[in-house]
Amino acid sequence: MYHKEKSIQMKSSASALYNNLSVLRIAPRSLTYFTVVHANMVNMVSASWDGLNYSHRQLQSKEANVATSSSLIMQAAWCVLPSRDILVLTSQKGIQMYESDGSIMVYWHALDTPETQTAQAVFARGIAAVREKYICVGISSGSMLVFDVPIKGSNITLSEVLEEHKESITDLASECSGSLECIADMVSADDSGNLCVWKSGEDFQLLNKIPGFDMSCSSVKLWKGTVVAGYGTGQIRLYEAVTGIVHAEVNAHARWIYSLDIAPFSGLLLSAAEDSLVRVWHLTMTPETNSVEVTSQTIPGRDLTTPRTHRQTLTASLPLSPSRSCTCITSV
Repeated sequence: MYHKEKSIQMKSSASALYNNLSVLRIAPRSLTYFTVVHANMVNMVSASWDGLNYSHRQLQSKEANVATSSSLIMQAAWCVLPSRDILVLTSQKGIQMYESDGSIMVYWHALDTPETQTAQAVFARGIAAVREKYICVGISSGSMLVFDVPIKGSNITLSEVLEEHKESITDLASECSGSLECIADMVSADDSGNLCVWKSGEDFQLLNKIPGFDMSCSSVKLWKGTVVAGYGTGQIRLYEAVTGIVHAEVNAHARWIYSLDIAPFSGLLLSAAEDSLVRVWHLTMTPETNSVEVTSQTIPGRDLTTPRTHRQTLTASLPLSPSRSCTCITSV
């Protein structure tokens, strides 16, 4: 079912952050981009599909009117929109958006920082591309910023601020199946485990709020109208997005879950945790009974991601290992 692809050497290690691996496949150029965050640096590598050619690039966190910054980067992820691909970086100071290869920064948004030091840290975390033109980013106050992205150019605008969460945003996810029948377009999670389900549009609409249980929801996905949420307890919960009904609860890992991902066409769910395992789950939906069947197998690893292509590449890495490598595991 799986085969291991050639490992890719990174320029430096990776920070122990939620969802700290992003992958973008460029089919016309037969290239795959990988990116991981380490401190105030983003390490990028582009690899040819034959495994013979590699190119490295490093991006640093920035501030307004400052060439480089020491502020920590919290996440880096590619946002795939119908018209263009954008690389988004979130840090303690703001939000940076680049062309997909990282060559040109097209937008910078500074976070509001208090003039006097407070107990609560300020940062941005949680990135999602939603429908045709929106990129949503979460911030530590619990708000979410909705950016309107044009087909080309740098005229990106902040169109809306969503304020339903009271705790820091941990992750955002958009509907990954591509189904137009799904009512919900996006789900957001916070440090208390609360989930908010949204429908996009000129004004984003809150469809449902699923209460947490005072345990951080570190990673979340939305697939065929089902919310898949991973928690610090090591549990994975599956909810019906619009109603909040619990489909399933799985004691998936012995330690904190750091990342989830779904192969949208096969229903393969991957979970990665501090117990150094990547577990593979197969989700089977039965519309007649409104139920989900979950079966599993285990492979070693740490973090993961799935690019949006018909070839489902499931990527696992060990972000704290001395080898600083990414290992690709491709379903066939």
